[in-house]
Amino acid sequence: MLAGTLLMALALAFAGANGEAASAAQPTVSPTTPATPDRLLEPTLPSGPTAADFGAQVFWLHCMPCHGDRGQGLTTEFRLLYPTTEQDCWTSGCHGERPYEDGFTLPRQIPVVIGDEVVRRFPTSAALDAFIRIAMPRQAPGSLTAEQYDQVIAFLARENEIPMVLETMVVETPTSGAPLATPVHLPAPSEPSTAWGAVALGALACLGVLTLLRRRRRPRDEGH
Repeated sequence: MLAGTLLMALALAFAGANGEAASAAQPTVSPTTPATPDRLLEPTLPSGPTAADFGAQVFWLHCMPCHGDRGQGLTTEFRLLYPTTEQDCWTSGCHGERPYEDGFTLPRQIPVVIGDEVVRRFPTSAALDAFIRIAMPRQAPGSLTAEQYDQVIAFLARENEIPMVLETMVVETPTSGAPLATPVHLPAPSEPSTAWGAVALGALACLGVLTLLRRRRRPRDEGH
């Protein structure tokens, strides 16, 4: 009886030791950390892209280096995304007093292009269009194509929730995403018959006045 009890205790102890060893040998799985997206990468196009989607790529290529990936301007936080040697944009040889060939001197303050301040300055896309098409990019105003300006204006209008209201109605084509202007219909000119009728009435009125004057002069002439 005593021997059986001892054997059972030893068996239970052996099984427990094996379980602890097995659990110790099991690797610990740590939770995966999501990859941080690269904010400097070119935005990808969705299926069936609109003019604003194409404009996001135009903004990335021509506007983002100065205005930031989120339209926040050339902030210190944004400049830290660039390589260490390119983070100080105002040093000589970059955009300082003596920029390299094809470079240009960069202002210390770069305006925000996405935010409440933009909406206050440009309440409609027509106001946004009038400024950007003439003044941007700063180093080469008017250097983009007409389609690129249309697209980047559509992108900024979408990001700022500015209504797309131009002097003419704008629609987007499903093929290129470029807006087409709908012609403005002007009022039709007056009908020729109406104009000739006015001339005829004027002539009849003149004849009536001349006839009346002649009748008034006749009695005086006969008395003399």
